[in-house]
Amino acid sequence: MGKITEILNLAAARGQTLERPYKGELTPHEAYELLQLAPGAKLVDVRTRAEWDWVGRVPGAVEIEWNQYPGGVRNPNFLAELKRQVAPEALVMFLCRSGARSIGAATAATEAGYGDCYNILEGFEGDRDANGHRGNIGGWRHAGLPWIQG
Repeated sequence: MGKITEILNLAAARGQTLERPYKGELTPHEAYELLQLAPGAKLVDVRTRAEWDWVGRVPGAVEIEWNQYPGGVRNPNFLAELKRQVAPEALVMFLCRSGARSIGAATAATEAGYGDCYNILEGFEGDRDANGHRGNIGGWRHAGLPWIQG
């Protein structure tokens, strides 16, 4: 079994356990590995423009806000923007701050006909620590994966 298949099978098992309507749940390291190994794989960062500018970006990610900033209103153009930037047959991995908004984005994309959608667990910043701060427990950035400031 190839490495891509191995990762996707693990993600599918996690997704089934959590009863997700999309293909599965990836760890940040698995998502990064798939970006390297799977031709045409896309990481879609669904955080807000403010988060990309102030917290950091994943190089090469497709950036489409799930909720708009300011105000937090759902982006009515999310699916139209996704269809414009990502082919429906692509392996698509969704990332947000903590792994919650990306669940909604992966679900919406699946319902819109994207057949290979995955959520990235822990998101970009991970869970809050005992002091209520993000970035110290889990997440893309804490895992030491590539990111840039602003």
